[in-house]
Parts: sequence; C-alpha cells; structure tokens
Amino acid sequence: MALLQVKGLVKRFGETTAVQNVSFDITEGHCVALLGPNGAGKTTTLQMLAGLLTPTDGSIAFPGIAARDLRQHIGYLPQYPAFYNWMKGREFLEYVGKLAFVPAAQLKERTNELLELVGLGAAGNRKIGGYSGGMRQRLGIAQALIHRPKLLMLDEPVSALDPIGRREVLDMMRLIRKETTILFSTHVLHDAEAICDDVLIMHRGEIAAAGSLQEIRESNRQPIVTIESEEELPLHNWAAAVSSQNYVKEVELSGRTARIYVTDIRAAKQPLLEHLAAGRVPVLKFEVAQASLEDLFMKAVKA
Repeated sequence: MALLQVKGLVKRFGETTAVQNVSFDITEGHCVALLGPNGAGKTTTLQMLAGLLTPTDGSIAFPGIAARDLRQHIGYLPQYPAFYNWMKGREFLEYVGKLAFVPAAQLKERTNELLELVGLGAAGNRKIGGYSGGMRQRLGIAQALIHRPKLLMLDEPVSALDPIGRREVLDMMRLIRKETTILFSTHVLHDAEAICDDVLIMHRGEIAAAGSLQEIRESNRQPIVTIESEEELPLHNWAAAVSSQNYVKEVELSGRTARIYVTDIRAAKQPLLEHLAAGRVPVLKFEVAQASLEDLFMKAVKA
C-alpha cells in the first residue's frame, strides 16, 4: 500500500528549474534511498515533501489520510540541523514535542523512550553544546520522531559524520525502519545498499531510475571484466579490436584500467585473454564481476 504518492512535482527558482516532473510512490513500511550527486535536486524534493517549500507544480498526497496540513504525518531532519547549545538533550525534545502538540501527559514518557532509542539515555541531562557530531545527529532523529510520524525523512543523515558516528546512525535507522517508513537522501551508495528496500536515483532534477533494490539489481545485472595494466591501456591497439567484438557492449578506459561490459562472460573471457596476450599487455589484474548499484548510478548520472 502506498503511503505517499508524488506526481509531476516541479520546483522553479526564477529561470532555474531545480526539480522537473518528478513522480514516485513510497510503500508503507519501506526504507527508500534517494540517490544523486550534489545539485541533483534531492534536498529541494525533500523540502517540498516536508512542506518547507511550495511546489511550482505537481501534487503530494498521503492516500487515505484526510488532513489539511500533511506535516503532522512527517518527521524531517535537514542535512545541517540547528540546536540550542545551552539546552539539555531532554529539554530540547520536550520543547519540540510541545511545538508538535504532543499531549503533555505523554511527552515525558515519549522523550524518555526516544532518548533510549537513539542511545542518549545517559546523556539526556547534558547540554547539547557538549555533544559530538554523532550525538547531535541522533538527537536530530529523535526530534523528527517525537510526534510519531508516518514518514521519517532524513537529508544526508551521515554525510558529516566520522566512521563510528556513521555506523551508529545507520544501526539506529535499521531499528527505526521496523516501525516507521523512511525516506533518506545520500550520495553514499554503500549506505543505500546496506539498509534500503527501494531506490530513487535523481539527476539534474529528474528521476533517472527507480525501483526496488532487488529489481534494479536484477534488471541491470550485467557481467563486467575489469583489467588493470602496468601501462596506460589506450596505448594498446587491442582496445579498439575488443570494442568491435559482438560479445562486448561497452568499453570504459581510465588510465591503466579498463572495464569491459559483456553480454556473455563465458563467450568473452577466453577471447579477451587472447587479445591481451597478443597485444603483450602487462596485466596486473583480470577480474570478472556483475554490475553493481554504483555502476547503475554512474550510468544514470552520465546519461
């Protein structure tokens, strides 16, 4: 069942179109990764979904929910959250809860519950000014959850964290996704593959690819042969000869490395080895693999 339906979303700033005709659905209970390079329109899209920006055109709807203000169903953490450093973590959550109209009888219990969930139970009475980057990010996620939203949106939640803080936040997202639908933006593909169900890839304000992670992997599964040489590969005549073979779809050359996309690895492997031997290419590595999410991402954003 679709929790959120987005149709024909457009956002223009003067003569600049930041988001162009974006449409997608988010299934209830799923974790969705919004991928794209810087400037792809990810943050603008999230801000429109959160009600912080008014779309130029298009619609945003929660099917089956009749509400004049959809923000009551949304929790949002911006890429660079702001806090009152003089406040204690517990005070901040209670303050945000009052702004979100959480009933006073429930607010203390909800605050304690969230502090434990995000691993700040022992730090709730400390001032936020003494929190690490990871602790601040976890507190930010807690504030986005204070009113029990149906959809939690996180804009680049781990981009500014060190490896330890990043792992802590990702582990927390794995827990949260069991109870709340999550949409998060990132340009770190490994994070998306680690926790998401579905993927949306944006490029130049448009959706370049979309679907479940499994569907995208299956539909774009393609054998790749990676060759690394001691010398720059364009110097060898074998590259042009390889590109003309019927089992080769594409050859990417970069310095001493070649990535050869083939239709049939069994048909390609032996001839490729023969081409390398005939061209006297000083091979350091000959590796066979399948196209990854990173390969699809790079192909989508180069289109």
